[in-house]
Amino acid sequence: MTRPTKPAKPGMGKPSFKDVSSGFVTGLFSIPEGMAYASIGGFAAPLGLWSGVVPTILGSMFARTVLMITTLTSAIAFTSHSVLESAGLEFDDVGAIATMTVMVGIVMLVMGLLRLGSVMAFVSTAVMTGFTTGIAVQILAGVMDDATGYAPESSNTVGEIVETILHIGQWDPAAISVSLGTVAIWFIARMFRGLRKLATLIALILATVIAVVSAVDVELVQDIAPVPSSLPPITLPDVSAIPHLVTGAAAIALVALAQAAGISASVPNPDGSKPDASRDFSAQGVANIAGGFFGALPAGGSLSRTGVATSAGATTRWAGIFAGIWLALIVLAVGPWAGNIPMAVIGGLMLVIGAELVIGRKSDIRLVWGTSTASAAAMVITFVATTMLPLQQAIFLGAIISIVLTSVQSAKVGRLRMLTPREDGDWLTSDPPAVLPSGRSTVVHYYGVGFFAEVNRLEQEWPDTHGATDAALVVSMRGSLNIPSATFLKMLDRKAEQMRADGVGLVISGVPIKLHDMLERSGALERIGPENVIPESDALLESVTLGLARAEVLRAHQAGRDTTES
Repeated sequence: MTRPTKPAKPGMGKPSFKDVSSGFVTGLFSIPEGMAYASIGGFAAPLGLWSGVVPTILGSMFARTVLMITTLTSAIAFTSHSVLESAGLEFDDVGAIATMTVMVGIVMLVMGLLRLGSVMAFVSTAVMTGFTTGIAVQILAGVMDDATGYAPESSNTVGEIVETILHIGQWDPAAISVSLGTVAIWFIARMFRGLRKLATLIALILATVIAVVSAVDVELVQDIAPVPSSLPPITLPDVSAIPHLVTGAAAIALVALAQAAGISASVPNPDGSKPDASRDFSAQGVANIAGGFFGALPAGGSLSRTGVATSAGATTRWAGIFAGIWLALIVLAVGPWAGNIPMAVIGGLMLVIGAELVIGRKSDIRLVWGTSTASAAAMVITFVATTMLPLQQAIFLGAIISIVLTSVQSAKVGRLRMLTPREDGDWLTSDPPAVLPSGRSTVVHYYGVGFFAEVNRLEQEWPDTHGATDAALVVSMRGSLNIPSATFLKMLDRKAEQMRADGVGLVISGVPIKLHDMLERSGALERIGPENVIPESDALLESVTLGLARAEVLRAHQAGRDTTES
């Protein structure tokens, strides 16, 4: 007998040359992007670098989404800025920043240990498609300034892209030429099979060299802030800041959970192992707790840097580990030299990565769009929310939409079907009768889970027993009623009382243990009659057969009472 295969769990794996080179590309890419994200959040640029060292290494070591890169993101930078501002703390207060990062890590770790990442199970494919596509569009909008030299003023993600396109006349020729040149180099490298996984690295280095040699007048990384040539500094949290950051730390953690969930959905594990949102959250928690002591801002799953890593050929979690190590070595060895990378080169590569992420969701978008109007609406609403609202609000709005859609679908699933025995032992299924037939026992099977929203439809399909004589009804529930609600049990009790008053026997067959216990605790078992509740059995139709036999006994008893009374 073959034993069932357990789901694969991602291990460390063996590092490959692709992981080393991918880590180098990601580490090099982290210099300009990390500094830029820290700066747009109002923080000292080097903090963006340190967010890509210790947090990235530890996050990659423990995450269940093995290719996910844990580091500072634009959304986390903006949220962190808002949290410190609301708390009345300074953006250059190293102790307060360390406290914030450690507290975010503690919240993440606790939520992961409590398995609260399972909330993502309530997020449907439609919602997750809208969410991840919205994040990809956010990446595109975030590099409009670097790629074109035009800084859009719109506060809306899509609005930034539209505004930039409408003001094409104000684009900086130098910036656009460098960014488009970077994209062109990337495409040319991708045309050669042996260079595809190195296309991002080739484009980054070659475009930078050409821009520097040509002395093109564009913004450089060092224009944002000087790139240091040192390892991450030791920083100690300021305990006095804790009361001011409790709520804010939870908000930042929620943003990170939402982003990590999007990565988990769009970047599958190469080894086929299943991701685990709670494990990812715990990994990010450990990364932030440690990162807080090494000068890092709060970190979470980065879709852009994960995209860079996968585009550069990452195959195992070692790619992320090498990314953190390479970043530290590059900064330590030639940090100031990395300051010569043009921001337009970064903008060009981010355009490619953002477009790849959007195109990667094309099949899911097509699937959701063709599934149903409700699914398509959920996808669109979530996309709009992701591009207009804070991410933690967008993902929970998506979860609410998913739950509502599930409720609507569950309400439609719950129904009754009449079972009619044939001479050859099989059973025919058909719609239940509107009026319960007299002079016979009728069997109906209930399909559903006991969800309260099913009750209205079931009451409409329940045969009318008023006026029926010499009749009994068997309700089969085998394989159903996994989560019986109080509303469902109340309806069942009410129907049993009505049928008693009408002199019609009721037998419930195939009753699961959980439902049997609930009927007993509520007193309904005694009112229905313990002998009229047939437990679920291993044999497929045994409980139906026993229930039908019990119904015939009830009819015989009722006929005897009628004879005695007459």
